[in-house]
Amino acid sequence: MIVFWLCWKPIGNPPQPGNLAMAVVIILVICLQALFGAGQEWTTHRTMHSITNMVTAETRAMRNGQQVQLAQSELVPGDIVYLRAGDRVPADVRLVRVSMDLRVDRSELSGAPDPTIGTTGYTNTNYLETRNMAMMGMHIAQGQCTGVVVATGDRTVLGRIGQLVTGNPADRTILQIEVQRLVNWLTTVSLVVGTLFVVLWAVWLRPKYPGFMSVSDALANGVGVLVTFVPGSLPISLILAMTMVAKRMQRYKLLVKNLTTVETLGTVTVICCEKTGTVTQRRMVPTRIGFGDTEMEFDDLVSTCEAATVDALDVAVRRVHETAFLCNAARFDPTSMHLPINGRVVLGDATDCALLRMAEHLCPLQPARRQYNTLLTVPFNLRRRWMLAVCTDRTQSAQSPFMVVKGAPETLLPKCTQVQMQNGEIVPMDHTRRSRIEEMQHRWAAQYGCRVLLLCRREYTESNPLSGIADSAELYAVACQNMCELCVVGLVGLVDPPRDEILDSVGKFRGAGIRVFMVTGDYAPTAAFVARQCGIITSTTVDGIDEINARVMVNKTEKRTDDIACRSTARSLLVSDSEHTLANRSSLVVSGPDLHGLGAVHWDIIALYDECVFARITPEQKLQVVEEMRGRKHIVAVTGDEVNDVPAMRAAHVGVAMGNGTQVAKAASNVVLLDNNFSSLVVAIECGRLLFINLKKVIVYLLPMTNLSEIMPSLFNVVLGLPIPLSTFLMLVINTITDVWASVVLIHEEPETDLMLHPPRNPSKDGLVDVRFFIQAYGFVGLVQTITGHTMFFLCLYLRGGIHPRDVFLAFNKWTDGYLGKSKAELTELVSVSGSVHFMALVVMQWANMFVARTRVQSVFRQNPFWGPRRNPLLLVAIPIAVAVSLIVNEFQWFNSVFLTGKIPVEFFFLSIPFAFLLVGLEELRKLVVRRYPNAGLARIAW
Repeated sequence: MIVFWLCWKPIGNPPQPGNLAMAVVIILVICLQALFGAGQEWTTHRTMHSITNMVTAETRAMRNGQQVQLAQSELVPGDIVYLRAGDRVPADVRLVRVSMDLRVDRSELSGAPDPTIGTTGYTNTNYLETRNMAMMGMHIAQGQCTGVVVATGDRTVLGRIGQLVTGNPADRTILQIEVQRLVNWLTTVSLVVGTLFVVLWAVWLRPKYPGFMSVSDALANGVGVLVTFVPGSLPISLILAMTMVAKRMQRYKLLVKNLTTVETLGTVTVICCEKTGTVTQRRMVPTRIGFGDTEMEFDDLVSTCEAATVDALDVAVRRVHETAFLCNAARFDPTSMHLPINGRVVLGDATDCALLRMAEHLCPLQPARRQYNTLLTVPFNLRRRWMLAVCTDRTQSAQSPFMVVKGAPETLLPKCTQVQMQNGEIVPMDHTRRSRIEEMQHRWAAQYGCRVLLLCRREYTESNPLSGIADSAELYAVACQNMCELCVVGLVGLVDPPRDEILDSVGKFRGAGIRVFMVTGDYAPTAAFVARQCGIITSTTVDGIDEINARVMVNKTEKRTDDIACRSTARSLLVSDSEHTLANRSSLVVSGPDLHGLGAVHWDIIALYDECVFARITPEQKLQVVEEMRGRKHIVAVTGDEVNDVPAMRAAHVGVAMGNGTQVAKAASNVVLLDNNFSSLVVAIECGRLLFINLKKVIVYLLPMTNLSEIMPSLFNVVLGLPIPLSTFLMLVINTITDVWASVVLIHEEPETDLMLHPPRNPSKDGLVDVRFFIQAYGFVGLVQTITGHTMFFLCLYLRGGIHPRDVFLAFNKWTDGYLGKSKAELTELVSVSGSVHFMALVVMQWANMFVARTRVQSVFRQNPFWGPRRNPLLLVAIPIAVAVSLIVNEFQWFNSVFLTGKIPVEFFFLSIPFAFLLVGLEELRKLVVRRYPNAGLARIAW
């Protein structure tokens, strides 16, 4: 802008109004682009804000004597709040009641890596250090607690810190890095080319051909190259792409905290998903009940139970009933108690909810709860895999405490010395009965997909170590120490049906070259059964850790000690085995204990399996799986909804939380599926791929024009002495108006039919631009456009002025008054008209370029722009706008006189159309060859 202004005055001699007008035009373009960008960013922000409002942070609090769900913004100092594992602390809270295993993650404020114990008494005079305070932003890692709100909002510690700091910039995403790389490259090349033009003029043209190009013309041409070389519509396209993604996310109820991470989703190669709540409905129902000597369907048991009180139940059933509701952290929502049992709202873990409903089916719980008093509860966690409660029976005179326990059979069975029969008889546990219970667990898991729980109990007939202990900490220690010599009162089989959409979603992921791994804490046969139901496992042969070890042993027998050689051998062994190739989609199921001691070679082999299930996994092992996959160059997404999923979600490239997950899981994630629909993740990944592909389409559309077709006229002008075939003003019109609308068309393209049929791109090899991209832009499309534009230019000179092309080349300063018997005004008029013809030819060729850029390999005629699922009505807007702009800048007299444009002869509006059809035909032929011969040389250089 400044240079054009200076070229007008004082450098211009005489001052040329066109340079002043160019300075004004550039100012207007900058202002309009800024306004457009600000408007689109505001639209994107408003859309994302509306999506964010769908996620409301709620907390259980006491109001009017009842526990209710309150929004975080409704809390006030003095409110009593109830927090449990997975909850994010909504305010600064003073703890008044805590469970024995309460752990608070303080890393948000203090940076402490490990959760700390929570207490009711102060442990430090510093309120940031004392353990009886939980500050806003921390989260409950384990256990449960009750607290009194002491500060909310900006008055909290986190709120005050937020007012003092602005925060560090986040790490750049893959897309941001690649766009920055493209911009740096274009800026560097434009500066080099623009400077080269000025240097050529100063060193060669000015002394050898004086009068050919004035100082103002040389500077204007050099700056014109700088302005036109960088695609003006690229920033707009990026903003529009973000807006398009935001609207798609809103449509499918997807919350993406940072829109630039959507493109990372498009590169995901492995999805590690939790079983419960992610691929299943989190609506567990009891299906089977087992005792020491028999088993039955749960519905058959319920049909025989019509007891109104606990005492009226059979002895065996009563013990199952007591254990199910006493050793349970779930509760019915009081507002739904009038509904049928299966229709009531239950607050708590999915397993506890199922057991609570089961107990209510056997006998009403309200009178039963009045009969018992709970002294201690030790919540379930994935590390110990059991839950314990110490209770007393108020109907007994002695009220001797007893212990009820539930948990994983393989964890509790070694602690059991007795087992209950169906008739209520308690018999010693022997090898036969233990084997029967283990067989029952395995069969239920493998045949029905049951999550099997062992219900246990311990009563004391003589000296009771649990009696007379008032201190809860002491009672906790004694109970854990005496959790042995248990009696198995029964087994319960729970089934969590898969989500309706999961089978189709997994199939789409597999078709897109994305592997879905199930990573769960469930029993291996249960996980394998559900994985097969969901399509995660499809092969008939399923490998285990023994097959992995066998392959590693083969490496050792071959004495391959070199690490690289070992890894190569491991891969060749897996690929060469006809029964276990990735082509056959071999499956692998391993349990958490099997992962201990695995080396790099083991993980190399595991990473080659197409279908994997990791069962009985701890949070640390889930994190290990993610890190091992990342270490092998996989782009990993992790789905989860519990606090145990958080470490793995944070370690993954993309963390995905379910909308009904814990607050901590949603806070740690990059994406939240607000409708809890797993198929929405398919949409998110498709959006990521679509964003990247559409940006590539925009760039492959823009580069041929801005980097070649518009540069060559300036190059020919300087090097070959031609009168400049395309003025800087007309270049600017293409860059900032006609190409902008075409870019809008391409950025709003619907997905191609094969978008989710290709494997994910490798960011290190398949970037936003590469060598193949430049071959397409410069070696093909740009070349055809350049030839077409100059052909029309020379044709117009010949037909309208009788000037042969040989008279134009190397004309230099001869192109002046009297050349070829024409006056300077006639030559100027002829060049203006021919330049406008050149401009119109490029505009028409860009229509064809826009049309063919809509697909990469598929025929563009399969992407019908006018009707059907992939229509793009904006195409019908872009072409009329280009025609209107072309007519305005070339037919209006003011533009003709100021910017030296010319009125285009009617016949030249149509002469370039055959060249446009030629470009479409050549592109269709190229795509056909690529489709027919995918391994040919042309296919290898296809963008």
